Amino acid sequence: MTTPFVLAVPSKGRLQQNAEAFFTRAGLSLAKPRGVRDYRGTMTGYDNVEIAYLSASEIASQLASGAVHLGVTGEDLVRENIANADKRVLLIDPLGFGHANVVVAVPQAWIDVRTMADLDDVTTGFREQHNRRMRVATKYINLTRNFFAAHDVVDYRIVESAGATEGAPATGTAEMIVDITTTGATLAANGLKVLDDGVILKSQANLVASRDAAWSEEARETARIILDHIAARARANKYREVRTRFKGCDAAMLAEAHDRYGVVAPFGGPTSSGMLTLHCPPAQLYALGSFLRANGAETVSVASLDYVLDRENPLFAKLEAFLRR
Repeated sequence: MTTPFVLAVPSKGRLQQNAEAFFTRAGLSLAKPRGVRDYRGTMTGYDNVEIAYLSASEIASQLASGAVHLGVTGEDLVRENIANADKRVLLIDPLGFGHANVVVAVPQAWIDVRTMADLDDVTTGFREQHNRRMRVATKYINLTRNFFAAHDVVDYRIVESAGATEGAPATGTAEMIVDITTTGATLAANGLKVLDDGVILKSQANLVASRDAAWSEEARETARIILDHIAARARANKYREVRTRFKGCDAAMLAEAHDRYGVVAPFGGPTSSGMLTLHCPPAQLYALGSFLRANGAETVSVASLDYVLDRENPLFAKLEAFLRR
């Protein structure tokens, strides 16, 4: 029996919805044939692909162990839970959702503490005065240790948080926190502020590959197909298709359009009839249309692109290079 190719996606909430929508837009529909409560699913049209619905933190662990080939999870969880992450997993592609920052936050009442250097001074003074280290409540133990070490902050101890971390200073279980935030509103509501240089990591959901998964030739081919879909959709998002016809267009005009508007001519220059197809960044569409009309085009049409399939597959090339290292 062929070993399945395993793709892990978040099992609940907005992360699951965003992940499924991401793959659907790339032409890769995920399904749960045995019902919405099942934790295993399929990818329509690909019998060898198994979808594993797991928590975001468990996906990071499964990537580290090689139990899944690809997974969708936050960079914060990868960096926190996987030692030597850059050697063991590959962050193939940021997905544009699940944005959050891991930050160092202290009480707003600490008006003289704005930077990590200030925090170093305060923690040193606190230890001298109270004969104990200042406490940091967090779920991000490894990220905290590494970040504090990089800023030479040593007079602290970590209190592992099991609940709402932002409430720790108010309840007296810690003096400051390291936590994840999206808008900062919850921190502010709890009387906390983020240090000016206290952003440890700007995280978002990523498509991540495991080095230790079973990368057979069949698994690599499956990954190539999946990544080809994703790359084609990503390239389509970057451009709109512009069509026109006029015989006055030449290589010099195309070069000017490229330089001024970021235009590419994926099928070469105009045909013998003057027909021309261009790909243009969305923000430059009107400027390009005006340029073409000023140079002789009577009509310029614009259409959205669903997929642009290139010979090169940059995402799969990135994966292959990682697996060869």
